[in-house]
Amino acid sequence: MTTNRLSFLKGHGTENDFVIIPDPDNAVDLPPAAVARLCDRRAGIGADGVLHVVRSAAHPEARAMADEAEWFMDYRNSDGTVAEMCGNGVRVFARYLHHAGLVEPGDLAIATRGGVKRAHLDKTGDVTVGMGRALLPEGEVTVSVGERTWPARNVNMGNPHAVAFVADLAEAGTLHEAPPFSPAAAYPTGVNVEFVADRGTRHVAMRVHERGSGETRSCGTGACAVAVATARRDGLDPAVTGAPVTYTVDVLGGTLVITEHPDGSVEMTGPAVIVAEGEIDPTWLTETAFA
Repeated sequence: MTTNRLSFLKGHGTENDFVIIPDPDNAVDLPPAAVARLCDRRAGIGADGVLHVVRSAAHPEARAMADEAEWFMDYRNSDGTVAEMCGNGVRVFARYLHHAGLVEPGDLAIATRGGVKRAHLDKTGDVTVGMGRALLPEGEVTVSVGERTWPARNVNMGNPHAVAFVADLAEAGTLHEAPPFSPAAAYPTGVNVEFVADRGTRHVAMRVHERGSGETRSCGTGACAVAVATARRDGLDPAVTGAPVTYTVDVLGGTLVITEHPDGSVEMTGPAVIVAEGEIDPTWLTETAFA
């Protein structure tokens, strides 16, 4: 852990909130215990995850992307585990880069473990992110809550999702624990589980249990997975029709707009806000993380 005082910011996208650690040279050690302490909502700053902001050229996992994207989103779940992608996180990451004067409004590229993502910052505060293409692995999947079991659509947005359609979102229960899924081989490293209810034409609402974080107020990759899964349920496939399909997805923390294009690419639009900044006492972080 660094011995200097550690700067941080706090931001959120549809109330999916993050501690942001600016570290251009990748000099800050963030072991899982330290990340978990930062994200602790009673004894720490509190967040669904950590956005570690590093120049791609300075991080071994991102150097190959440095020519395409200057900045790497080294994302960690609230329990300290590393994640491939976080859609709301990308939007907040882009907003931070602008807030810090590191990029201008408009288009930019961001390196992630799920590949290079394209973002567009507009003047209204909304950020649109190109989330890549959804993969739809074959095979039947189910998820369960208590004694109830539902079929789920397996969708991969750079990270794994299981999308289940329910009559009422209350059927998802408390989501304190990860909903069991089957078969285990479908998600060897765990899965984000979305429960979805219809709200209107091309309009749905969702709740999500995020792998490594529990239930969160929003999940960007989850909203994309939900839109794609709902389109297929509704018999819509832009690759077949040649026309883009847009769904409005309500999450607990707001609303996201998801568009799937005929080439398979998925775009997500929603707000991203920086709400605070300050300094972390590294002694506290070291002592509490390794206590």
